[in-house]
Amino acid sequence: MDSLFTKIPVGPGATPIRLPREYSRLVDLAANQWWIWNPEGYELWGRIDPQKWAATRNPLTLLQIVEPSTWDALRTSASFAEAYDTAMDRFDAYMDSEETWFDQNHGEALDGPIAYLCAEFGLHQTLPFYSGGLGVLAGDHLKAASDLGLPLVAVGLFYRRGYFQQSVDPDGHQQHEYPHLEPTRRPIRPVLDRSGHPLRVSIELPGRTVHVGAVRVDVGRIPLLLLDTDVPENDPADRPITQILYVRGREMRLHQEIVLGVGGARILEALELEPAVWHVNEGHSAFSLLERTAWAQAAGVEDPIESVQQDTLFTLHTPVPAGNEVFDGELVARYLTTAIPGTDREELLAKGRFHADRDHLFDMSALAIRHAAKINGVSKRHGEVVAADWADLVGDRSGAVTNGIHVPTWLGRNVSRLYADKLGTDWVTKLAEPEAWEAIHEIELKSIWNAHSQQKNVMLRNLRNRLVQQAARHGESPDRLRWLDDQLPEDRLTIGFARRFATYKRAGLLFSDVGRLRALLTNPERPVQLVFAGKAHPADREGQGLIRWVSEIAATADIEGHIFFIENYDMSLGRALVTGCDVWLNTPRPPMEASGTSGMKAAANGGLNVSVLDGWWAEAFDGSNGWGFGEHSYSDAEDAGYLYHLLESEVVPRFFDRGADGVPKHWAEMMRHSMATLTQQFSAHRMLIDYATQAYVPLGSS
Repeated sequence: MDSLFTKIPVGPGATPIRLPREYSRLVDLAANQWWIWNPEGYELWGRIDPQKWAATRNPLTLLQIVEPSTWDALRTSASFAEAYDTAMDRFDAYMDSEETWFDQNHGEALDGPIAYLCAEFGLHQTLPFYSGGLGVLAGDHLKAASDLGLPLVAVGLFYRRGYFQQSVDPDGHQQHEYPHLEPTRRPIRPVLDRSGHPLRVSIELPGRTVHVGAVRVDVGRIPLLLLDTDVPENDPADRPITQILYVRGREMRLHQEIVLGVGGARILEALELEPAVWHVNEGHSAFSLLERTAWAQAAGVEDPIESVQQDTLFTLHTPVPAGNEVFDGELVARYLTTAIPGTDREELLAKGRFHADRDHLFDMSALAIRHAAKINGVSKRHGEVVAADWADLVGDRSGAVTNGIHVPTWLGRNVSRLYADKLGTDWVTKLAEPEAWEAIHEIELKSIWNAHSQQKNVMLRNLRNRLVQQAARHGESPDRLRWLDDQLPEDRLTIGFARRFATYKRAGLLFSDVGRLRALLTNPERPVQLVFAGKAHPADREGQGLIRWVSEIAATADIEGHIFFIENYDMSLGRALVTGCDVWLNTPRPPMEASGTSGMKAAANGGLNVSVLDGWWAEAFDGSNGWGFGEHSYSDAEDAGYLYHLLESEVVPRFFDRGADGVPKHWAEMMRHSMATLTQQFSAHRMLIDYATQAYVPLGSS
């Protein structure tokens, strides 16, 4: 299949950058997200100007602010020239390869691309088009699809204000800011039509027309199209529709999902792309199915819904039906009967109906289930929950594809070198070869411990710097700032808890018995420290209350210095934490955890999971690669008691059981076993292979 990039023409994006002729292709490298997960790429930016790179972590910003004198020096630098040539050679070889996993295993199985629609995408912290797990998972999906050579085109929304930036005031109150994105300093280019003008599609809504444009972000071999209503043709009141991710207003949220679903389908049609498979990732993009049904009706297809079903996969990420996106039915009917001509009001409402006691609501997941040939949960246990809770709708069409992480994105440098030493410098390709990972059992325990310790030290320095900046903004004294800079010592067992602060994730479970917690943390022979991070949605008052509670307990006199809350959880902070924490704690109330992926990231780096046996951990835990509890939760108090016992009697003692060489042998054995059994099995490469073999190829070939 021809490159999808050639079928999606784009105009210039960033402000023109003047570079030395010798290094002119740095702009090409900056314009593609490939550099994020390839060391030849991301290490090159730091060689240009280490200080400016550390301050920006944004290639386009870096290239725009580098001093001319810096380029003068780099022109005569043989080592930089060699690094530049290596990076460009690797990039070109990657982009031009015709020997990918998909080419070798499925060749011409599909006569069109896979369309992947999702409300959020987490690629890098400089592109804030994500809020949490769903978006980061979608970003990892694109990266792995690129590595494996799948012919996939993704569709989302261009959030010019992104998701909110979090700050926490001295009293623990979460504050929300939505800064404007600078498109000229992002790898974003406008999509053009065949005549070279900005591409537009239109959606008729009551009383006006909304025009939708698109920009393209290149993710390795995968084009990501982000739809945009902030275009000159629109009324000022319609331009903000796509500005903010998960906007609070329900009617504005409905507008976003109309743009994503209806607009997304029309953008692909306008580009003359004819997907062989449609992957609706969560219910936010389900209106695309109504648009496609209307196409089939207009074409005279005998059974329009069946024609849409036969090439559609729907992935459900929410744990139970009550957690799915719903809108007032009358509101949906008002807009959709206008947006999609010929839509019958009663038929529309019937498609979104699920709960008999909630007939007035329109359920986006129910709509998607009715129009999909395959429906999957995102872990084996979640698949069982979906089959049971949606039994009246899904029938025998449900299954499970357990989530995975894009390992190169989330792996620390020291552990990455371990994998390269044992599996070869092409170790990423081995993520498609389960048997290759048996070799991890041969790595020396001391090497694993040293690699983890080095990454932990880097993480702790990062966290201290963040804490000092956080306190300085609060007006704390110089003595207090110096005190903070001495916290988070390296010899303590460091437990990380970082995720969305939704109440079912039970961030406060460990605080159920403060006296018992105090004894655990402050034991002078075996000290422990807790690091918390996470955002609560601006409309989630209970979640924000949990953040205040954590902050208040962290400030109590006899625990202070053992618990820290780090503000503004994003991909950068998340990567720092999963690469360095000794233990990754996860305490959801089962069966509310559909999958969970942060623990996978920690495991790939040698961190050990202490987790409720829900989501992915229910199938990953084997008794020797971490700790599990609470498979059938009867009460928070019971789970808290078991968690305390587990930490007191097993986790903490094992961490501090050291040999003469300072290595905790039994702990390191668990680390090695965890890395060997979990890294490949819970990688996005394995996930994409499952999607390709179980859904994409069968649906696209039918």
